[in-house]
Amino acid sequence: MRIAVYLPLLLSVLVPFGARPLAERCEPRLATWLLTACALILGTATTISLGLLAITGLTGVPLLAALGHWSARTAQINDPAEPPVALLAGLLLGGALFTAGRMLWRRAKSLASAVWDAACMPTHDGLVIVEDETPDAYALPGLPGRVVVSTGMLRTLDTSEHDILLAHERAHLAAHHYAFVALAGLGAAANPLLRPLATAVTYTVERWADEQAVRATGDRRRVARAVGKAALAAHGSLSPLRPATLGFRGFLGRRNPLGGAGPVPRRVAALLAPPLARRPGLVLATTAVLALTVLSTVAATHDLNEFLELVGIAHHGPHHVGMDGPDHTALLTTVKRG
Repeated sequence: MRIAVYLPLLLSVLVPFGARPLAERCEPRLATWLLTACALILGTATTISLGLLAITGLTGVPLLAALGHWSARTAQINDPAEPPVALLAGLLLGGALFTAGRMLWRRAKSLASAVWDAACMPTHDGLVIVEDETPDAYALPGLPGRVVVSTGMLRTLDTSEHDILLAHERAHLAAHHYAFVALAGLGAAANPLLRPLATAVTYTVERWADEQAVRATGDRRRVARAVGKAALAAHGSLSPLRPATLGFRGFLGRRNPLGGAGPVPRRVAALLAPPLARRPGLVLATTAVLALTVLSTVAATHDLNEFLELVGIAHHGPHHVGMDGPDHTALLTTVKRG
């Protein structure tokens, strides 16, 4: 546990540096899956690691040991985490659980609101056109979902580009992109170091929808032009039509994490270039990181169970209760080795 418990924390510092290269060099659909898995698994693993460190610190508290009838002295001697480390881990764990819980609650409310809004929008083909001069278009999750487009956005694009707009937004709904963004955001809420992964997912779902629009229309240059025009029209304006924040939007606007000038040129450049390959090397590297994260978490959890047995928590026996001296430590160590 002394090494395994810290490994997810170390990986959460290193892995985000690979988020943007993975997003830009790997096929968008695969990149979205890999980045979301990294954010969710690393976020979960680091939270577990903080919990394990905090638990080992609590076992050395004499008052708790007296109430639970385990050996505080044995815990202090064999504790794999120094008390300041365990205290810090406990504080970080509380913050992680609070921010993740708050984010999960807000996402659930937003999704429920979106589903309700979609159900209240009558349409036959899933398209809702709203009279508004502000250029805006977004996918609204629901049962079924809706594509909401303002008349301002329709006027911004040529008639021949309307099919690209619809294909892009419908791709968001068909592939449930809001779920990928929400899951990656949940991992980043638990561990703020993983925010670059969540930001990259917001970019890759847009690239995924762009490529679906290319498949629907068969013209990469026309899609690139439509994406650029729509993004430029939406930049600097925020329509009151925008639903409650889901962390997911069709085209870019000011409040989007990728709403600056950077992502749009990257999307357009990617559309003007040949389609990206799957990059087996990146896939293998990402899979190896995820496997290492899971294995280290399992190993740390197993080590904690052995530690709890050593101090007399996991298995209470007649010789454990009320014993808190050198002889007790030697006895437990002998039992452990035997």
